[in-house]
Amino acid sequence: MSLHPTLQPYADAWTHSIDAISELVTPLAEGEWNRRTPCPGWSVRDVVSHVIGLDNEMLGDPRPIHTLPRDLYHVTNEHQRYMEMQVDVRRHHTAPEMTSELEYTIIRRNRQLRNESRDPGTKVRGHVSTEVTLEESMRNHAFNVWVHEQDLRAALGRPGNLDSPGAHIARDVLLAALPKIVAEDSGAPRSSAVVFDVHGPIEFLRTIRVDIQGRGSLETAPALGPAATLILDWETYVRLACGRVALDTVTDRVKADGDPELAASILRNFTVTK
Repeated sequence: MSLHPTLQPYADAWTHSIDAISELVTPLAEGEWNRRTPCPGWSVRDVVSHVIGLDNEMLGDPRPIHTLPRDLYHVTNEHQRYMEMQVDVRRHHTAPEMTSELEYTIIRRNRQLRNESRDPGTKVRGHVSTEVTLEESMRNHAFNVWVHEQDLRAALGRPGNLDSPGAHIARDVLLAALPKIVAEDSGAPRSSAVVFDVHGPIEFLRTIRVDIQGRGSLETAPALGPAATLILDWETYVRLACGRVALDTVTDRVKADGDPELAASILRNFTVTK
């Protein structure tokens, strides 16, 4: 195996999630591909199209030349337009066409990963003409594919894999966003701390400390007398952080101690990705 050891966990997480997606959708009847998912505006077919498109871009395939309809209510900015292109171009594909393309894409990506020998710091193409490192690209991809696996599970009533390799990648990606959410977006007081106590298939206790300059940092050490503590289960944490559920529909699953205004502000700014 030529893959750099730093990249192996991301490859393993992608493999686990993409195989799960394939297993979920291969037996679906034509009508089931139209089921609505928690991903705003997207059906099961749309989510699978997006995943195929992401992997095609990892393979370096050219993007489709396609004109989007003007009436897509969920497309409101350039990033969403970029993402929608791979989705809309497949909106009329049949179930066999979708599963065949997914299977072929998985075969090609597995071959690419077997032959991947580049350094993790190598610059590669990111989204919307950006440039990122190979490590960042593979980490984000593993995260995205796991989140979309969960979208499909929710739509199809097949919960699972909340503690899979992809879930652990997702935990780290979402935790990395917390310092900005707490210190900058939510206006936590300087020289304060906010604790996140998450239970369920993945459990963790993390503290965001805000220093005298107002900068946030992520710590594993518990805080004495935090300004606020948020206690919630892992599935709710993911659904909120990924914009899959409105806060007012899960208030019974979130417990907040300490400063109620700060806790409310953090929850309002909790969404990392949509």
